[in-house]
Amino acid sequence: MPSPHSPLAGRLVTIFGGTGYIGNYVAQSLLTRGARVRLASRAPGKANSLKPLANLGQLQLMPCDVTREEHVAAALEGAHHVVNLVGAFSGDLNKLMGEAPGTIARLAAASGITSLVHVSAIGADASSPTAYARGKALGEERVRAAFPNATILRPSIVFGQDDQFINLFAGMIEMLPVLPVFGPEAKLQLVYADDVAEAVAVALEHPEKHGGHLYELGGPEQLSMMQIHERIAAAQARKRTFLAVPDGISAAFAAMPLTPMSKDQWTLLKPGSTVAPGALGLADLGIEAKPLGLFLDKWMLRYRKHGRFGAENERAKARKG
Repeated sequence: MPSPHSPLAGRLVTIFGGTGYIGNYVAQSLLTRGARVRLASRAPGKANSLKPLANLGQLQLMPCDVTREEHVAAALEGAHHVVNLVGAFSGDLNKLMGEAPGTIARLAAASGITSLVHVSAIGADASSPTAYARGKALGEERVRAAFPNATILRPSIVFGQDDQFINLFAGMIEMLPVLPVFGPEAKLQLVYADDVAEAVAVALEHPEKHGGHLYELGGPEQLSMMQIHERIAAAQARKRTFLAVPDGISAAFAAMPLTPMSKDQWTLLKPGSTVAPGALGLADLGIEAKPLGLFLDKWMLRYRKHGRFGAENERAKARKG
């Protein structure tokens, strides 16, 4: 549990892109520590669900377009710490994830802000064929140049109870007896959303220790896409047939419009998403990574036939057997 005497208590933290999936977890972690949180986003109303978790005056929602310098400057006014979570798979990714982080870092440094955490992604690569990975790499470069003591975090694919990764597959497994699996051998080191949020908070609390470093955030195990599908099916107590899809067909599928996976997402999935050997990670931030298996059975109850009652029947059958 976070210390009630956190260095962030009473301090103002501006979170850019804070109304997204990870932002919700980061904001909760900071509010728990007593920080004052300003969520700067194009759609700040998406964070209204956080209001009941904050004390009076502890949470501020601010409209902000990170591609406009005057918006960034306004969001940084009076802030002590900054978190950048902006990420996207559509739009001008070079501007959103490359240039905008540089603007945030430059203005933060000029304002005398003491700590900045920039959330990138495993796979950030200036030479990548994907605009997403190139944008993330440019963002890291611009942040380092403008704010050398920034902490850069590169999470793998983030999972949580309400995510759009595990739940995407869970919904399909619930409905379909036979499912294709794209990139069946691709290894993923899924990381729990709460662990990522904790990493952000710890880095903000101790810039003297973690500033200037890059951390790759992954869970305690590497699972293939096929294994992830099989685990979800088992947690739903469903028997399913999974068909490994050849890479050529997967690539053609991802290139089609209105599919659940974009071409960039497929290109990023194919080599997997795991922590590089020797990289600093969650353990170096004092965080014990939590595995998917710790939560999956509970989260899949709503996908099981007859829900919780179905789970009780399965346990009863197992005892009789």
